[in-house]
Amino acid sequence: MSGKWTEVEVALDDDEIVTRVRAGDRGAYDLLVARHTASAYRTAVLLGAGSDAEDVIQEAFVKAYRKLSRYRGEASFRSWLLAIVANESRNLHRSRGRRDGLALRAAAADPATEATAGDGLDAVLAAERRAALVGALRRLPDRDRDVIACRYLLDLTEDETGTVLGLPRGTVKSRAHRALAKLRGLLDHEAVRRG
Repeated sequence: MSGKWTEVEVALDDDEIVTRVRAGDRGAYDLLVARHTASAYRTAVLLGAGSDAEDVIQEAFVKAYRKLSRYRGEASFRSWLLAIVANESRNLHRSRGRRDGLALRAAAADPATEATAGDGLDAVLAAERRAALVGALRRLPDRDRDVIACRYLLDLTEDETGTVLGLPRGTVKSRAHRALAKLRGLLDHEAVRRG
């Protein structure tokens, strides 16, 4: 495979492409990279990689290629890859020894969240709500931010979130419930504070 793929190659599912890569078709991995770069990048940004997101996903794709023999297909390739991205994002946090503003970067990285109303007042109110949400997300503990990012910002299923974060499905469900309750509490507190 090269940078141009046939309809048949594009129609292959990830497991079929992984089989090709394992059989020695190194170019097939390029198709997996092309398919999953956007979600890998978004995951890295939402989990705090910020301006280092490209480095994180590059390292994640290299590690995934090297560890492809360990991929068993128990979870989707996407979930398995995003778990590597999550680990690389955590490694980045440890190596630089400081916390990044996950939600701020997520809001900046997702232009779809911008207010589209022509009315300036609507845009100002939307910006204030977004700023309050960003502030509340920044005050959550990492584990709560991570589960909210996976479940609600990346729109992963509970099983996919479990794979990415290395948690059982039940833990994902309960942690997401508690994290949302904390987030609501922080938002309510901020609304009362602002009057």
